[in-house]
Amino acid sequence: MSKQTPAGAASRVHPDRVRAQRPGPVGDGPVIYWMRRDQRVRDNWALLYAQDLALVHGRSLAVAFDLVPEYLGAARRQYAFMLAGLQQVARDLEAMSIPFLLVTGDPAREIPDLVVRSGAGAVVTDFHALRIGRRWDQAVAERLTVPMHLVDAHNVVPVWRASDKQEYAARTIRPKIQRLLPEFLTELPAPVAHPVPWTAAAPSPDWAAAARSLEAVDHGAPITWCEPGEAAAHAALDAFVTGRLDGYDKARNDPTLNGQSDLSPYLHFGQLAAQRAALAVARTDRGDHRDAFLEELIVRRELSENYCHYNDDFDRYEGLPEWGRRTLEEHLHDERDQLYELEQFEAAATGDPLWNAAQTELVVRGKMHGYLRMYWAKKILEWTRDPGEALDVAITLNDRYSLDGRDPNGYVGCAWSVGGLHDRAWTERPVFGKIRYMNLNGCKRKFRVDRYVDAMARLVREVGS
Repeated sequence: MSKQTPAGAASRVHPDRVRAQRPGPVGDGPVIYWMRRDQRVRDNWALLYAQDLALVHGRSLAVAFDLVPEYLGAARRQYAFMLAGLQQVARDLEAMSIPFLLVTGDPAREIPDLVVRSGAGAVVTDFHALRIGRRWDQAVAERLTVPMHLVDAHNVVPVWRASDKQEYAARTIRPKIQRLLPEFLTELPAPVAHPVPWTAAAPSPDWAAAARSLEAVDHGAPITWCEPGEAAAHAALDAFVTGRLDGYDKARNDPTLNGQSDLSPYLHFGQLAAQRAALAVARTDRGDHRDAFLEELIVRRELSENYCHYNDDFDRYEGLPEWGRRTLEEHLHDERDQLYELEQFEAAATGDPLWNAAQTELVVRGKMHGYLRMYWAKKILEWTRDPGEALDVAITLNDRYSLDGRDPNGYVGCAWSVGGLHDRAWTERPVFGKIRYMNLNGCKRKFRVDRYVDAMARLVREVGS
């Protein structure tokens, strides 16, 4: 992929955030920003780059979003959250004289067709870490006759600058990221009202028709605890920094405490920039709590992006580290105390009340505490026939029910729990081999398991009523 950056010195965007998927000179027509992961107007390096490209060439600008009717098992409630956020994006762009163009279908067809219809002279899109995103990049670029450029607007340090290879663990990527933070963890400029009017067709999005086009199914009730959209995301960030950051270092390992950031849905859908969250927290004097959050937000999160970007098997057993697969295969025929099918896991019908409570929270709220997600996935390993099945079950349930499913963090969390990704070998045990072990008694030493189980039982009763 070329390092050519056509906006050059005129851009407000660091040139290393940009890669040319299809190099070439900007054509005579407008610039289209194909929005994907970063569904916001503020704090969006990809939008800023597209606008700078349009301004330096005196062109109009539009933002396009391609709604794919089926996406990696996402359910209707996840689509509903995304579509509500996109409606806010459309309104905010309209106030800046930038049209929002909604198309539906296969991006390999729809985006090139839109470029032709509008006579666009260049395409800018935000970086997508997953295999499906890379395939779209290639397929769209192959059909274009104008340049197309990727901008990493999702990470604080661009994934290709942080490392040029798959990293082994947090300890190997941490110094690389920390060395680059002074260069990239900077204040984000604001986009401006675009001075060059859009003259091509720009029909208003038909949101009802878009919802009808979906091929997703219903999994779980609508999400009510988390309001979608960019404005709600910034409000949630403010509430966390001012009200709950002080307890973060402890609360991240105690599901009975209300100390999590609750920002993961906003970060997943790009309704909040990780860079904005990092700036807000870095400016505080909260010591260990600040540092713990920034470690999760920047180092761990970008380690997940690194894994998915450089490993095409990020969601497959074959992608697990060699040592992890070897130790699991050595214990492949160990006796399992229990075996459950996917349907039993999905229905929270195991013999473990803590696991059932965690699965219940996932189904009802579309969210699970990070500490419990590790326990939840490791018990799936213990209760399935082989580690490949365990990884598939964990990913299926996470992608199906979690608001922040279908995300590098989720894939890496499952791979860490099941196959030792980014971890080291531990004491050897049946079934697990040298994979890190977790059990119910260990959880009881960490937090009040009975209190959490009771809370989930109340949640079910409240939803039922």
